[in-house]
Amino acid sequence: MAEHIVQVAADARAFYMRLPMPDARLDKLRYRAWRRGFLETDLILGTFADARLTSLAPAAVDAFEHLLDQPDQDVWDWVVLELPAPESIDAALLAQIRAFRVSEALHR
Repeated sequence: MAEHIVQVAADARAFYMRLPMPDARLDKLRYRAWRRGFLETDLILGTFADARLTSLAPAAVDAFEHLLDQPDQDVWDWVVLELPAPESIDAALLAQIRAFRVSEALHR
């Protein structure tokens, strides 16, 4: 029980005390990823943005921004249910987010 409380406290601290991104655009995208309005999608895209956004190639950052413009339910369907996404959505980026989501779940 105590370990769980410590983990929750560490997660909350990490959530509220994020360091700024090296670029204002990346900071804005991370903010958007965490505050979409659908908590489950926020958790997936927000943690991905925290961990991987700075290492994405410029084209992948553009694709991530385009993904953030899509409705939450569609993103959920594409990432979690692995339903086919339209061609305008970068398949490689979706695969990265899916793999990241699975790896995060395995480490918890």
